[in-house]
Amino acid sequence: MNKLQFLHHFHHARQIAPEHDYPLPESGRPAAVLLPIIERGTSLNVLFTVRASHLKHHGGQISFPGGKLEPSDKDLIHTALRETHEEIGIPPSQVEIIGQLPRYRTISRYDVLPYIGFVQGPINLVLDHNEVAQTFEVPLLYLMDKNNHLIHWVTRKNKHYPIYFIPWQDKNIWGATAAFVRNLSNHF
Repeated sequence: MNKLQFLHHFHHARQIAPEHDYPLPESGRPAAVLLPIIERGTSLNVLFTVRASHLKHHGGQISFPGGKLEPSDKDLIHTALRETHEEIGIPPSQVEIIGQLPRYRTISRYDVLPYIGFVQGPINLVLDHNEVAQTFEVPLLYLMDKNNHLIHWVTRKNKHYPIYFIPWQDKNIWGATAAFVRNLSNHF
């Protein structure tokens, strides 16, 4: 799949139902992530981060660059781009935002808005090791194939909630990050 094919699938006219999130009783804290897509020849890859293991929240987990809305941020796009630059060194000028996915509420009480952006090369990643231990890429075609997605249902307070998993090599993409990928795959 190339960039033009991706854009054709993503910017279609049909309505896409979002995956189930965690129903918060009140508004969560606003946050944003960037789902970075990188062109590698004629194929597209998605860039993931592995959070530093010493972090208090979600240490060692796979995520997209992003974080909570700061008072100095103009909007949530600014949050996603600022955090991407801080965490992995990709400047905002190298990212072409092409859209967003549905807002996703997490059990940790965040309302996360995932933005999709093409990263223009050449790419020189500079990791903030206080936040990110490493990065890796997964082919977009693999991620869009729902045969590669697993769903585990859990019960909390007598209600059933899905937890999404996407295994890749020695990694396990799960939780909100996998749900963002799953929401994107609903376009294909």
